[in-house]
Amino acid sequence: MRPDLFLSGSLDLDADQDGWVPQADGVWFRPLLLSVSEGYYVNLLRVTKSGVLSRHRHSGPVHAMVLRGTWQYLEHDWIANAGDYAFEPPGETHTLVVPDGCSEMITLFHVSGGYVYVDPQGVPLGYEDVFTKLAAASRHYEAVGRGAGYVEQFVR
Repeated sequence: MRPDLFLSGSLDLDADQDGWVPQADGVWFRPLLLSVSEGYYVNLLRVTKSGVLSRHRHSGPVHAMVLRGTWQYLEHDWIANAGDYAFEPPGETHTLVVPDGCSEMITLFHVSGGYVYVDPQGVPLGYEDVFTKLAAASRHYEAVGRGAGYVEQFVR
């Protein structure tokens, strides 16, 4: 049996700025759980820019809880606002957009499996999964002086 994981203050969104791992310009994630044994991860995604963030297709289900701000998928007619929950079925391709006027979006995502970034024609451009998240977090924590091993507390 894997050990429990407890993170005090994990939803204090403005604390511990070095805990946020840069992912792209204006985009960061903060790992909460990196389950290498079961192939999923739970993280907070922070975006401080508007526009298209990514077009991607998931291999597994995704659960999302919006904590701050707003976002939407171009392929759906709903808009996710703070306090909203969304379920994304495996296999769907969608385009994540943060609308103009939203200065910061933070969403808790539980992602099973991985996802593939695709262009408008569906051609693969790259991928993310628990292992790419683990590697990025390890590099970031080493760079900010916490050591690469800091990320191990999130690994199960």
